[in-house]
Amino acid sequence: MEPSYRIVPPSQIKTASINDTAGSLGLHDTLQYGIRSIATEIRGGQFENRIAKWEETQDNARLHMLANLYGPSAPMRLLMERQIVSASPHMPGMPQSNIHLDILMGRDETLDPTDFFLGLESGPPLSIHNEMEKKLRL
Repeated sequence: MEPSYRIVPPSQIKTASINDTAGSLGLHDTLQYGIRSIATEIRGGQFENRIAKWEETQDNARLHMLANLYGPSAPMRLLMERQIVSASPHMPGMPQSNIHLDILMGRDETLDPTDFFLGLESGPPLSIHNEMEKKLRL
């Protein structure tokens, strides 16, 4: 947990140049590094990088503010509870959702596409007993 009040993730620009993959003659070494691609050589991806790290940055800011308000034991306790809850098994045959983790992460009052599309296109299983037998290998 990096101590930061940052709301938006930092922009980390990854650039690749011919100098990174140059051989002894100063040219791109295709045998060692593969075929050159424009995607690795252009500057970009700042927005994608920020979107990928958005939730992590928001959670880090919340934990840091929690530590400043209630002391360092509050975020440690919350992280420990998250770890315990995320390791708990779910009921076989039922759709996998972890409402406990959602509450601890603060996602219990938000609606996401995963709340509606849980992969239940075929419907719930007809028999929970068959699912339990599969899981327990009976």
